[in-house]
Amino acid sequence: MDRRERERPRVVLGVSGGIAAYKACELLRRLTESGHDVRVVPTASALHFVGEATWSALSGNPAGTEVWESVHEVPHVRIGQGADLVVVAPATADLLAKAAHGLADDLLTNTLLTARCPVVFAPAMHTEMWEHPATQENVATLRRRGALVIDPAVGRLTGSDTGKGRFPDPAEIFAFCRRVLARGARAAEQDLAGRHVVVSAGGTREPLDPVRYLGNRSSGKQGYALARTAAARGARVTLVAGNTELPDPAGVDVLHIGTARQLHEAVLKAAADADAVVMAAAVADFRPAVYTTGKIKKVEGREPEPVALVRNPDILAELSAERARSGQLVVGFAAETDDVLANGRAKLARKGCDLLVVNEVGEHKAFGSAENEAVILADDGTETPVPYGPKEDLADTLWDLVAPRLAETRP
Repeated sequence: MDRRERERPRVVLGVSGGIAAYKACELLRRLTESGHDVRVVPTASALHFVGEATWSALSGNPAGTEVWESVHEVPHVRIGQGADLVVVAPATADLLAKAAHGLADDLLTNTLLTARCPVVFAPAMHTEMWEHPATQENVATLRRRGALVIDPAVGRLTGSDTGKGRFPDPAEIFAFCRRVLARGARAAEQDLAGRHVVVSAGGTREPLDPVRYLGNRSSGKQGYALARTAAARGARVTLVAGNTELPDPAGVDVLHIGTARQLHEAVLKAAADADAVVMAAAVADFRPAVYTTGKIKKVEGREPEPVALVRNPDILAELSAERARSGQLVVGFAAETDDVLANGRAKLARKGCDLLVVNEVGEHKAFGSAENEAVILADDGTETPVPYGPKEDLADTLWDLVAPRLAETRP
Protein backbone atom coordinates (compact mmCIF):
# COMPACT_ATOMS: atom_id res chain seq x y z
CA MET A 1 0.00 0.00 0.00
CA ASP A 2 1.51 3.32 -1.05
CA ARG A 3 1.46 6.55 1.00
CA ARG A 4 -1.48 8.02 -0.93
CA GLU A 5 -3.63 4.94 -0.24
CA ARG A 6 -2.74 5.05 3.48
CA GLU A 7 -3.93 8.65 3.68
CA ARG A 8 -7.37 7.83 2.26
CA PRO A 9 -10.01 7.85 5.03
CA ARG A 10 -11.01 4.27 5.77
CA VAL A 11 -14.75 3.76 6.04
CA VAL A 12 -16.62 0.60 6.93
CA LEU A 13 -20.11 0.55 5.43
CA GLY A 14 -22.26 -1.92 7.33
CA VAL A 15 -25.47 -2.98 5.59
CA SER A 16 -28.22 -4.80 7.44
CA GLY A 17 -31.16 -6.71 6.02
CA GLY A 18 -33.80 -4.14 5.05
CA ILE A 19 -35.31 -3.23 1.72
CA ALA A 20 -33.44 0.10 1.87
CA ALA A 21 -30.19 -1.83 1.33
CA TYR A 22 -30.36 -0.99 -2.37
CA LYS A 23 -30.18 2.74 -1.50
CA ALA A 24 -26.90 2.11 0.31
CA CYS A 25 -25.36 1.55 -3.13
CA GLU A 26 -25.74 5.28 -3.78
CA LEU A 27 -24.09 6.08 -0.45
CA LEU A 28 -21.24 3.70 -1.33
CA ARG A 29 -20.79 5.38 -4.72
CA ARG A 30 -20.53 8.82 -3.12
CA LEU A 31 -18.01 7.61 -0.56
CA THR A 32 -15.75 5.90 -3.09
CA GLU A 33 -15.92 8.67 -5.70
CA SER A 34 -14.91 11.26 -3.08
CA GLY A 35 -11.72 9.36 -2.29
CA HIS A 36 -12.66 7.18 0.68
CA ASP A 37 -11.39 3.61 1.03
CA VAL A 38 -14.60 1.70 1.73
CA ARG A 39 -15.00 -1.84 3.01
CA VAL A 40 -18.60 -3.10 2.87
CA VAL A 41 -19.66 -5.52 5.60
CA PRO A 42 -23.20 -6.75 4.87
CA THR A 43 -25.20 -9.06 7.07
CA ALA A 44 -26.36 -12.37 5.63
CA SER A 45 -29.88 -10.92 5.42
CA ALA A 46 -28.64 -7.90 3.49
CA LEU A 47 -27.39 -10.19 0.73
CA HIS A 48 -31.00 -11.18 0.01
CA PHE A 49 -31.49 -7.61 -1.23
CA VAL A 50 -28.11 -6.77 -2.80
CA GLY A 51 -25.55 -9.43 -3.67
CA GLU A 52 -21.95 -9.68 -2.52
CA ALA A 53 -20.64 -9.16 -6.05
CA THR A 54 -22.33 -5.75 -6.23
CA TRP A 55 -20.77 -4.55 -2.98
CA SER A 56 -17.32 -5.79 -4.00
CA ALA A 57 -17.50 -4.25 -7.47
CA LEU A 58 -18.69 -0.85 -6.24
CA SER A 59 -16.20 -0.63 -3.37
CA GLY A 60 -13.18 -2.23 -4.98
CA ASN A 61 -12.73 -4.30 -1.82
CA PRO A 62 -13.95 -7.76 -0.82
CA ALA A 63 -17.31 -7.80 0.95
CA GLY A 64 -17.69 -10.61 3.46
CA THR A 65 -20.27 -11.56 6.05
CA GLU A 66 -18.54 -14.34 7.98
CA VAL A 67 -15.90 -14.21 10.70
CA TRP A 68 -14.61 -17.52 9.29
CA GLU A 69 -13.47 -16.04 5.97
CA SER A 70 -9.74 -15.18 5.70
CA VAL A 71 -9.32 -16.16 9.35
CA HIS A 72 -5.56 -15.55 9.25
CA GLU A 73 -6.30 -11.83 8.82
CA VAL A 74 -8.52 -11.84 11.95
CA PRO A 75 -11.21 -9.77 10.12
CA HIS A 76 -13.61 -9.66 13.07
CA VAL A 77 -11.03 -7.52 14.90
CA ARG A 78 -8.94 -5.87 12.21
CA ILE A 79 -11.74 -4.29 10.19
CA GLY A 80 -13.06 -2.27 13.12
CA GLN A 81 -9.61 -1.46 14.49
CA GLY A 82 -8.46 0.06 11.21
CA ALA A 83 -11.52 2.18 10.45
CA ASP A 84 -11.78 5.97 10.61
CA LEU A 85 -15.57 5.74 10.47
CA VAL A 86 -18.17 2.99 10.65
CA VAL A 87 -21.57 3.75 9.17
CA VAL A 88 -24.43 1.24 9.23
CA ALA A 89 -26.94 2.09 6.52
CA PRO A 90 -29.59 0.90 6.65
CA ALA A 91 -29.70 -0.11 10.31
CA THR A 92 -32.68 -2.36 11.04
CA ALA A 93 -34.39 -2.69 14.41
CA ASP A 94 -32.67 -6.04 14.81
CA LEU A 95 -29.22 -4.58 14.14
CA LEU A 96 -29.81 -1.69 16.55
CA ALA A 97 -30.85 -4.17 19.25
CA LYS A 98 -27.74 -6.30 18.74
CA ALA A 99 -25.46 -3.25 18.80
CA ALA A 100 -27.09 -1.87 21.94
CA HIS A 101 -26.69 -5.18 23.77
CA GLY A 102 -23.18 -5.95 22.54
CA LEU A 103 -24.09 -9.10 20.64
CA ALA A 104 -21.53 -10.32 18.11
CA ASP A 105 -22.87 -13.15 15.98
CA ASP A 106 -21.54 -12.04 12.58
CA LEU A 107 -18.79 -9.96 11.03
CA LEU A 108 -20.68 -6.65 11.22
CA THR A 109 -21.59 -6.88 14.91
CA ASN A 110 -18.02 -7.97 15.73
CA THR A 111 -16.76 -4.94 13.82
CA LEU A 112 -19.01 -2.65 15.85
CA LEU A 113 -17.52 -3.99 19.09
CA THR A 114 -13.93 -3.47 17.99
CA ALA A 115 -14.31 -0.05 16.36
CA ARG A 116 -12.82 2.85 18.31
CA CYS A 117 -13.73 5.44 15.69
CA PRO A 118 -17.01 7.36 15.30
CA VAL A 119 -19.98 5.09 14.54
CA VAL A 120 -23.04 6.30 12.63
CA PHE A 121 -26.33 4.42 12.34
CA ALA A 122 -28.92 5.34 9.67
CA PRO A 123 -32.08 3.44 10.69
CA ALA A 124 -34.78 2.36 8.26
CA MET A 125 -37.88 0.43 9.28
CA HIS A 126 -41.64 0.69 9.58
CA THR A 127 -43.01 3.41 11.84
CA GLU A 128 -44.34 0.96 14.42
CA MET A 129 -40.93 -0.66 14.75
CA TRP A 130 -39.13 2.68 15.07
CA GLU A 131 -41.58 3.97 17.68
CA HIS A 132 -41.60 0.76 19.74
CA PRO A 133 -40.24 1.38 23.27
CA ALA A 134 -37.61 -1.35 22.81
CA THR A 135 -36.17 0.35 19.71
CA GLN A 136 -36.27 3.78 21.34
CA GLU A 137 -34.48 2.43 24.39
CA ASN A 138 -31.83 0.79 22.19
CA VAL A 139 -31.32 4.05 20.31
CA ALA A 140 -30.99 5.96 23.60
CA THR A 141 -28.41 3.43 24.80
CA LEU A 142 -26.34 3.76 21.64
CA ARG A 143 -26.44 7.56 21.79
CA ARG A 144 -25.47 7.54 25.44
CA ARG A 145 -22.39 5.52 24.51
CA GLY A 146 -21.40 8.09 21.88
CA ALA A 147 -22.81 6.55 18.71
CA LEU A 148 -24.54 8.85 16.23
CA VAL A 149 -28.02 7.60 15.39
CA ILE A 150 -29.66 9.59 12.60
CA ASP A 151 -33.42 9.86 12.97
CA PRO A 152 -35.15 8.28 9.96
CA ALA A 153 -37.05 10.43 7.49
CA VAL A 154 -40.82 10.69 7.10
CA GLY A 155 -42.29 9.41 3.85
CA ARG A 156 -43.29 6.40 1.79
CA LEU A 157 -42.28 3.06 3.30
CA THR A 158 -42.54 -0.46 1.93
CA GLY A 159 -45.88 -1.07 0.24
CA SER A 160 -48.47 1.64 0.72
CA ASP A 161 -47.42 2.64 4.24
CA THR A 162 -46.27 6.17 4.99
CA GLY A 163 -44.68 7.52 8.16
CA LYS A 164 -41.43 7.97 10.07
CA GLY A 165 -38.94 5.23 9.33
CA ARG A 166 -37.90 5.98 5.76
CA PHE A 167 -34.19 5.72 4.91
CA PRO A 168 -32.75 9.26 4.78
CA ASP A 169 -31.54 10.64 1.46
CA PRO A 170 -28.16 8.93 0.72
CA ALA A 171 -26.68 12.30 -0.30
CA GLU A 172 -27.54 13.68 3.13
CA ILE A 173 -26.15 10.64 4.95
CA PHE A 174 -22.96 11.14 2.95
CA ALA A 175 -22.82 14.82 3.94
CA PHE A 176 -23.42 13.86 7.58
CA CYS A 177 -20.59 11.31 7.47
CA ARG A 178 -18.21 13.80 5.89
CA ARG A 179 -18.78 16.23 8.76
CA VAL A 180 -18.13 13.47 11.28
CA LEU A 181 -14.88 12.56 9.51
CA ALA A 182 -13.89 16.23 9.28
CA ARG A 183 -14.13 16.56 13.06
CA GLY A 184 -11.91 13.51 13.54
CA ALA A 185 -11.37 12.59 17.18
CA ARG A 186 -13.58 15.51 18.23
CA ALA A 187 -16.58 13.74 16.69
CA ALA A 188 -16.83 11.57 19.79
CA GLU A 189 -17.17 14.62 22.03
CA GLN A 190 -20.81 15.18 21.03
CA ASP A 191 -20.70 18.64 22.60
CA LEU A 192 -24.30 19.40 21.57
CA ALA A 193 -25.77 16.13 22.84
CA GLY A 194 -28.93 16.65 24.85
CA ARG A 195 -29.44 20.11 23.36
CA HIS A 196 -32.29 21.28 21.17
CA VAL A 197 -31.28 23.86 18.58
CA VAL A 198 -33.53 25.69 16.13
CA VAL A 199 -32.10 26.89 12.82
CA SER A 200 -33.87 28.97 10.20
CA ALA A 201 -32.73 28.83 6.58
CA GLY A 202 -33.58 29.97 3.09
CA GLY A 203 -35.43 33.02 1.87
CA THR A 204 -38.99 34.14 2.46
CA ARG A 205 -41.35 35.14 -0.34
CA GLU A 206 -43.99 37.81 0.09
CA PRO A 207 -46.81 37.39 -2.48
CA LEU A 208 -48.02 40.30 -4.59
CA ASP A 209 -50.61 38.28 -6.48
CA PRO A 210 -51.08 34.56 -7.32
CA VAL A 211 -48.02 34.54 -9.63
CA ARG A 212 -45.62 37.19 -8.29
CA TYR A 213 -43.74 37.73 -5.05
CA LEU A 214 -41.01 39.79 -3.40
CA GLY A 215 -38.06 37.56 -2.57
CA ASN A 216 -34.30 37.34 -2.28
CA ARG A 217 -31.35 35.27 -3.51
CA SER A 218 -30.93 33.02 -0.47
CA SER A 219 -30.37 29.36 -1.34
CA GLY A 220 -30.61 28.06 2.24
CA LYS A 221 -27.20 26.34 2.00
CA GLN A 222 -25.71 28.05 5.07
CA GLY A 223 -28.70 27.26 7.27
CA TYR A 224 -28.75 23.66 6.06
CA ALA A 225 -25.03 23.38 6.81
CA LEU A 226 -25.71 24.66 10.33
CA ALA A 227 -28.48 22.08 10.83
CA ARG A 228 -26.38 19.25 9.42
CA THR A 229 -23.31 20.02 11.54
CA ALA A 230 -25.37 20.44 14.72
CA ALA A 231 -26.95 17.02 14.16
CA ALA A 232 -23.49 15.52 13.63
CA ARG A 233 -22.50 16.97 17.01
CA GLY A 234 -25.40 15.26 18.76
CA ALA A 235 -28.06 17.98 18.88
CA ARG A 236 -31.76 17.55 18.30
CA VAL A 237 -32.29 19.95 15.44
CA THR A 238 -35.39 21.72 14.20
CA LEU A 239 -34.86 23.37 10.83
CA VAL A 240 -37.41 25.99 9.79
CA ALA A 241 -36.83 26.14 6.06
CA GLY A 242 -37.91 28.88 3.70
CA ASN A 243 -37.99 28.57 -0.05
CA THR A 244 -35.16 26.28 -1.11
CA GLU A 245 -34.62 23.34 -3.43
CA LEU A 246 -32.33 21.47 -1.02
CA PRO A 247 -33.20 17.97 0.26
CA ASP A 248 -33.99 17.70 3.97
CA PRO A 249 -30.81 17.10 6.01
CA ALA A 250 -30.52 13.64 7.53
CA GLY A 251 -31.62 13.37 11.15
CA VAL A 252 -33.22 16.81 11.27
CA ASP A 253 -36.87 17.77 11.87
CA VAL A 254 -37.79 20.13 9.04
CA LEU A 255 -40.67 22.63 9.01
CA HIS A 256 -41.29 24.18 5.60
CA ILE A 257 -42.64 27.74 5.43
CA GLY A 258 -43.08 30.39 2.74
CA THR A 259 -43.52 33.89 4.14
CA ALA A 260 -41.91 35.96 6.90
CA ARG A 261 -45.04 35.77 9.04
CA GLN A 262 -45.11 31.98 8.69
CA LEU A 263 -41.42 31.90 9.65
CA HIS A 264 -42.15 34.11 12.66
CA GLU A 265 -44.87 31.76 13.91
CA ALA A 266 -42.87 28.57 13.30
CA VAL A 267 -39.63 29.80 14.88
CA LEU A 268 -41.29 31.15 18.01
CA LYS A 269 -43.18 27.91 18.49
CA ALA A 270 -40.06 25.76 17.97
CA ALA A 271 -37.98 28.04 20.22
CA ALA A 272 -40.20 27.41 23.22
CA ASP A 273 -37.94 24.58 24.46
CA ALA A 274 -34.77 25.36 22.49
CA ASP A 275 -31.34 25.87 24.01
CA ALA A 276 -30.18 27.90 21.01
CA VAL A 277 -31.86 29.61 18.07
CA VAL A 278 -29.84 30.50 14.97
CA MET A 279 -31.57 32.85 12.55
CA ALA A 280 -29.73 32.14 9.29
CA ALA A 281 -32.77 32.69 7.07
CA ALA A 282 -32.92 35.72 4.78
CA VAL A 283 -36.15 37.21 6.11
CA ALA A 284 -37.96 39.86 4.06
CA ASP A 285 -38.08 43.13 5.99
CA PHE A 286 -41.22 44.21 4.12
CA ARG A 287 -44.28 42.70 2.47
CA PRO A 288 -46.90 44.18 0.13
CA ALA A 289 -49.59 46.03 2.07
CA VAL A 290 -52.24 44.53 -0.19
CA TYR A 291 -52.41 41.09 -1.76
CA THR A 292 -54.21 41.13 -5.11
CA THR A 293 -56.29 37.96 -5.49
CA GLY A 294 -56.16 38.13 -9.28
CA LYS A 295 -53.06 38.52 -11.44
CA ILE A 296 -52.07 42.18 -11.77
CA LYS A 297 -52.61 43.00 -15.44
CA LYS A 298 -50.44 45.17 -17.64
CA VAL A 299 -52.48 47.99 -19.16
CA GLU A 300 -51.13 49.54 -22.35
CA GLY A 301 -50.36 53.24 -22.00
CA ARG A 302 -50.63 53.21 -18.21
CA GLU A 303 -47.85 52.95 -15.63
CA PRO A 304 -48.35 50.34 -12.90
CA GLU A 305 -49.62 51.42 -9.51
CA PRO A 306 -46.88 51.78 -6.86
CA VAL A 307 -46.57 48.82 -4.51
CA ALA A 308 -47.09 49.94 -0.91
CA LEU A 309 -45.04 48.01 1.65
CA VAL A 310 -45.46 47.31 5.36
CA ARG A 311 -42.94 45.97 7.85
CA ASN A 312 -42.67 42.29 8.70
CA PRO A 313 -42.05 41.16 12.29
CA ASP A 314 -38.45 41.54 13.50
CA ILE A 315 -37.99 37.91 14.55
CA LEU A 316 -34.37 38.21 15.72
CA ALA A 317 -35.08 41.22 17.95
CA GLU A 318 -38.16 39.53 19.41
CA LEU A 319 -36.26 36.31 20.17
CA SER A 320 -33.47 38.28 21.83
CA ALA A 321 -35.77 40.46 23.93
CA GLU A 322 -38.14 37.69 25.03
CA ARG A 323 -36.05 34.57 25.65
CA ALA A 324 -38.30 31.54 25.78
CA ARG A 325 -36.22 29.99 28.55
CA SER A 326 -33.39 30.96 30.89
CA GLY A 327 -29.98 30.72 29.28
CA GLN A 328 -31.31 30.45 25.74
CA LEU A 329 -28.71 31.56 23.20
CA VAL A 330 -29.76 33.62 20.18
CA VAL A 331 -27.60 33.95 17.06
CA GLY A 332 -28.28 36.27 14.15
CA PHE A 333 -26.92 36.73 10.64
CA ALA A 334 -26.19 40.03 8.93
CA ALA A 335 -25.82 40.17 5.16
CA GLU A 336 -24.14 43.47 4.31
CA THR A 337 -22.93 45.10 1.10
CA ASP A 338 -20.78 47.93 2.54
CA ASP A 339 -19.24 48.95 5.88
CA VAL A 340 -19.69 45.31 6.78
CA LEU A 341 -18.20 45.24 10.28
CA ALA A 342 -19.50 48.66 11.33
CA ASN A 343 -23.02 47.76 10.25
CA GLY A 344 -22.65 44.37 11.90
CA ARG A 345 -21.62 45.81 15.26
CA ALA A 346 -24.53 48.25 15.13
CA LYS A 347 -26.94 45.43 14.34
CA LEU A 348 -25.59 43.28 17.18
CA ALA A 349 -26.25 46.09 19.66
CA ARG A 350 -29.64 46.90 18.15
CA LYS A 351 -30.95 43.35 18.02
CA GLY A 352 -29.62 42.26 21.41
CA CYS A 353 -28.53 38.79 20.30
CA ASP A 354 -25.56 36.90 21.74
CA LEU A 355 -23.66 36.28 18.51
CA LEU A 356 -23.94 37.78 15.04
CA VAL A 357 -22.47 36.25 11.89
CA VAL A 358 -21.57 39.07 9.51
CA ASN A 359 -20.82 38.43 5.86
CA GLU A 360 -20.58 40.50 2.71
CA VAL A 361 -23.08 39.62 0.00
CA GLY A 362 -23.37 40.41 -3.68
CA GLU A 363 -22.80 38.71 -7.00
CA HIS A 364 -21.09 35.34 -6.36
CA LYS A 365 -20.76 36.16 -2.65
CA ALA A 366 -22.55 34.11 0.03
CA PHE A 367 -25.96 33.69 -1.63
CA GLY A 368 -26.13 30.49 -3.69
CA SER A 369 -22.47 29.62 -3.16
CA ALA A 370 -21.15 26.51 -1.43
CA GLU A 371 -18.52 28.66 0.28
CA ASN A 372 -18.69 31.57 2.66
CA GLU A 373 -16.47 34.01 4.54
CA ALA A 374 -17.55 35.83 7.66
CA VAL A 375 -16.73 37.41 11.00
CA ILE A 376 -18.63 36.23 14.08
CA LEU A 377 -19.22 39.09 16.50
CA ALA A 378 -19.98 38.35 20.15
CA ASP A 379 -21.80 40.44 22.71
CA ASP A 380 -18.63 40.53 24.84
CA GLY A 381 -16.78 42.40 22.08
CA THR A 382 -14.77 39.49 20.71
CA GLU A 383 -14.52 38.83 16.98
CA THR A 384 -13.89 35.47 15.30
CA PRO A 385 -12.93 35.69 11.62
CA VAL A 386 -13.84 32.67 9.47
CA PRO A 387 -11.75 32.44 6.30
CA TYR A 388 -13.24 31.66 2.90
CA GLY A 389 -14.19 28.01 2.70
CA PRO A 390 -17.08 25.53 2.76
CA LYS A 391 -20.19 26.70 4.58
CA GLU A 392 -19.89 23.65 6.84
CA ASP A 393 -16.61 25.09 8.17
CA LEU A 394 -18.36 28.30 9.14
CA ALA A 395 -21.12 26.25 10.74
CA ASP A 396 -18.69 24.24 12.85
CA THR A 397 -16.87 27.41 13.91
CA LEU A 398 -20.16 28.90 15.07
CA TRP A 399 -21.08 25.77 17.05
CA ASP A 400 -17.57 25.86 18.56
CA LEU A 401 -18.55 29.23 20.04
CA VAL A 402 -22.08 28.18 21.00
CA ALA A 403 -21.25 24.88 22.73
CA PRO A 404 -19.13 26.27 25.62
CA ARG A 405 -21.69 29.01 26.26
CA LEU A 406 -24.41 26.39 26.52
CA ALA A 407 -22.21 24.28 28.80
CA GLU A 408 -22.12 27.15 31.27
CA THR A 409 -25.92 27.03 31.56
CA ARG A 410 -26.24 23.26 32.07
CA PRO A 411 -27.65 22.49 35.52
